[in-house]
Amino acid sequence: MKTRTIGIAFLLCCGIAAAGCAKKEVVKQDQPLAQTATPPAETSTPVQDQQAAKDTTVTDESLKDVTAFETIYFDFDSFVLTEDARAILEQNAQHIQKQAGGKVRLEGHCDERGSDEYNLALGEKRAKAALNYLLTLGVPQDRLSVISYGEEKPADQGHDEAAWAKNRRVDFIIQK
Repeated sequence: MKTRTIGIAFLLCCGIAAAGCAKKEVVKQDQPLAQTATPPAETSTPVQDQQAAKDTTVTDESLKDVTAFETIYFDFDSFVLTEDARAILEQNAQHIQKQAGGKVRLEGHCDERGSDEYNLALGEKRAKAALNYLLTLGVPQDRLSVISYGEEKPADQGHDEAAWAKNRRVDFIIQK
């Protein structure tokens, strides 16, 4: 009888713990996930444009061209690099390696769905996935850094799949 009571108590604790870790409700999408994985038509985001305007302290003129770096995008609730993302990272790696001593910050972002903690962790995993791939392409680690903004800096303020697709990204920001 005591074992049965302990077993029931254990199951209740597991149920409470699982309920406490639940994510926010996810809005169902009208289209399959594979169709939403393609990057939006825009390759430049308002966040990049604002950063480019602010970044005037870089001494290497070629590093000021923020358009040399493309943003990579991710599927919903994923930090796995798509083939498109890998191709973009290969181009970005070439741009980084051509620069003399320039550093680049990889900023991980998420859409608004999910808790703040979950999105910060997912944004970091996205940025680290990009960083690890750049390292395999020969980019020196001391030229790269990672930060996650989670859902705090959306590229698109909308509340639909098109906006969310633009917000699931890693931006490449030039550092001094």
